[in-house]
This record gives sequence, C-alpha cells and structure tokens, in this order.
Amino acid sequence: MTANDIRQLAPKALWQNFYSLTQVPRPSHKKEEIGAFLENFGKSLGLETLRDEIGNVLIRKPATVGMENCKSVVLQAHMDMVPQKNSGVAHDFQTDPIDAYIDGDWVTAHDTTLGADNGIGLAAAMSIMQSTNIPHPAIEMFITVDEETGMFGAFGLQPNFLQGDILINMDSEDEGELYVGCAGGIDADITFRYSEVEIEEGDVALKISLTGLKGGHSGVDIHLQRANANKLMFRFLKEAVSDFEARLASIDGGSLRNAIPREAFAVITVPEEGVDDIIDFVKDCEELFIEEFKGVEDKISFTVDQIDLPCGLIPEEAQDDLINAVTACPNGVMRFIPELPSVVETSNNLAIIKSDGKSIILRSLIRSSVESRKEELASMVQSTFSLAGAKVDLVGGYPGWKPNLESPILKEMSKVYENKYGKTPKVMIIHAGLECGILGTHYPKMDMISFGPTIRYPHSPDEKVNIASVEKFWDFLLATLENTPLK
Repeated sequence: MTANDIRQLAPKALWQNFYSLTQVPRPSHKKEEIGAFLENFGKSLGLETLRDEIGNVLIRKPATVGMENCKSVVLQAHMDMVPQKNSGVAHDFQTDPIDAYIDGDWVTAHDTTLGADNGIGLAAAMSIMQSTNIPHPAIEMFITVDEETGMFGAFGLQPNFLQGDILINMDSEDEGELYVGCAGGIDADITFRYSEVEIEEGDVALKISLTGLKGGHSGVDIHLQRANANKLMFRFLKEAVSDFEARLASIDGGSLRNAIPREAFAVITVPEEGVDDIIDFVKDCEELFIEEFKGVEDKISFTVDQIDLPCGLIPEEAQDDLINAVTACPNGVMRFIPELPSVVETSNNLAIIKSDGKSIILRSLIRSSVESRKEELASMVQSTFSLAGAKVDLVGGYPGWKPNLESPILKEMSKVYENKYGKTPKVMIIHAGLECGILGTHYPKMDMISFGPTIRYPHSPDEKVNIASVEKFWDFLLATLENTPLK
C-alpha cells in the first residue's frame, strides 16, 4: 500500500492531519517550517493563534454551546520528531517527507522513524480544532518545540501564556494506560581532548562496523535489555587493543541522547601480519553477541573491512583511558521502583561516542523518578570519566513529575474509560521524560494527565503505531472532552 492509504483510515480527520505532518520535515531544532505550518493552520481556522519567542505554538478555541461553564482544557503535544534511519538509507530529515505506509495492523515508515511520537497526539489536537460537531469546553492547543532534545519548549514557557485548568498531554505510548508521573533526567556531556599521533610503520587500517541492533527509546524501551552498540563496540576494542596490538584511530557510535545506540563504527590499525587474527576475532565477537542477545536482538551484524590509512591515531594513553571508562560506565536499568516492580526507577543510556581528530565527545542520558538517585547515578558517571581525565559537564537537568493519585482529571478519565470500555484503565508512571513535570513548575495548580495510542519502538526506524489503538485513543479523547467537569 502507498503512503496515501493512511489518509483513509479511521478516524479520517486524525489520519489526514497525521499524513500532512509526515510531509513537513520536523526533526528537533528544525522548528521554523513546522512552526509556520501550525501557525498557518490555526489562523486558517480563524482561531486566536500565538507563537512565543522560542517557537511554541498556542491556538485557542471557544467552548461549544452548552459547555461554556466547564473547566478549560489544554491539549498538549510537541512538534518535533526523532530523526533515526537505517544506515545506507538516502533520507534527509531536513528536507524529505516521511514515507509512511500500512503494515497489517500498524502504520510504520520505510527505514526511518515514523514520527507517531508525537505526531498522532498533535494530529488529534489539530482535528479537535478543525471540528464543527464535537462537544468540548474551551480548548487551548499547545505545541512545544524541541521536546526530544531537552524539552526546550517546556522550559522556555512563560507564565500566563496558558489559561487552561486541565492539561492533557498526548505523548504516552500505550492505549488503556493513564500516566500521572514520569522520570526526571540529566545529561552528562563528556569530552576527551587529544592530538593525533603517527601510525606505526607496517600497520594497516580496518573499519569495524556494528549494525542491525534494534535501539529504541532510552526511557520507554530501556527495560527490554537491548544491546547498546557503544558498550558492545568497546568490549571488542578493549580486547583488540590488549591482545592484538590494535590502535584506535576514530570512533562513531550512536546519534541521539534519548535513543539506545543501534550502530557503532571504529577505525583501528593493526600490524599487517595480525589482520587475519582480527578478522577471526570479529567473527567470534559477532557469534558471541548473537548468542548473548538471543531472543532480544535478531539482526546483529559485526563486520570488518580493510580501508585506507587514516591521518593519525588517538594517543595510546587517551585511547586506554577512553576504553576503560566506557567499559566501566554503568548502562541500562539500575533499579526498578520497589512498589511498582515492573516500572524502571533509574537508568543510564550511554548514547553517543564520536571522535573528530581533536576530541572525543560522549553523551549519556541519566533518568530517575527519584531525584536523589538521579544525582547519585550522575555522580557515578561523572566520577568514572573524570578519573579517566575527561571533562564532564552535567547539563539539561529536568524534574520528574510527581504522581497525584487524587487528581480530579484522573478520576474523571478513569470513570469515562470504565463506562465506555467496561474495564479500568491502568494508572502508570513512565520512565521516559514527559513535559508535564516541567510544565507543572510553571503552572503548579494545573491538573495534568497523559495518555496516547499504542506506539512501539519509538526513536528507532522500527517505530510503528497500532491502527486500532489510534481509533480508541480518539474516541476516548472525545468522551473525555464531552464529560469535562464544571468549573
């Protein structure tokens, strides 16, 4: 089926708006085009439309007849998407539309992220604003910029920009679940400085490539215990250096702080007579990785190719310090919430490692729903790399969202869901970061909740959204708005 087919799915208005969003390039930090698109959308409907200094878009729509005395609602989503693609795919997220298509019960994209995170929530808000026959209270559609790279839109929100009583965030990824809390996070920005040294005479260069990993969202998918390409690559590098006289020339692993790294590439040099041994070792590592991650990863590829000699090498001391620090760095789930043993409390994602001939840049995203444990894990990461001689900056910290199980909107939506579907929705805390925690610092009296359709493998080229769950999400949203409590 073609991309156009998604516009025929139900609810048609939502899917047509989602299709329109796939045609507008909107990776994080490319906000002008999508911001202008949303601003024009609001103005074309004759609605009050505002755009703040950092690019957040706000569209206001009056209540329908008979609902003027209900509490006002903010429908909140973010406009950016995570730009991830499979290696070798000719797709430019700065200019190219997303090639979305129907695959059985799901909508997905060809070899790239789909942008259902958070395009489905955004499309739902747009459809409410367009509607002429949906009962609703006064609505504010509030769309933030650059959520995926640091929640900059939420952080930059000014007081009094929003007027609503209730905020419904539509950025969760499991239908039938209502989210009332989330983890906070902080980035560790790590830098090693070096000057390249000469390659030893008689050495040859090899490119080591680790590909085919699933990756995924470093909050939503971290509990799945998927392979981290950076950690696996450095397992190989440590032994290659110690046992095969390898030297590291460059490293390129991962691309986004909030995505589990799916690929890593290293250029090494070895004595010419040792090439066959390295080839055999790479094959052994591939077999080992496949065996270790059986049932979790099914497409691991670890290969070696001889290439031209690079300009120089990372100095041996810096190389060894880097390898030891990456090997020692904690990664993955550190702790589950004792009261909710299926929910991750604290984790780290060693997301990015890149060299450029002068420096090695690493980035790690630490998450926890307990502020003190977030600080503890950040300190562990900081100490690991500081002892190795790197400069470590802890930046971009954002608060978690403390659950309020007495929330009026939680009680109302739970009742609506039970009446509509005959079962009680799950009340959840998500390990990923939601903007509610930050927005709550600006608007502490606002009643907040988050829900959404079922999305799998966000932040990876395997991202997909379940079609039936989108229709259910939409119907639940309409029922929620129709039953908004009085002021």
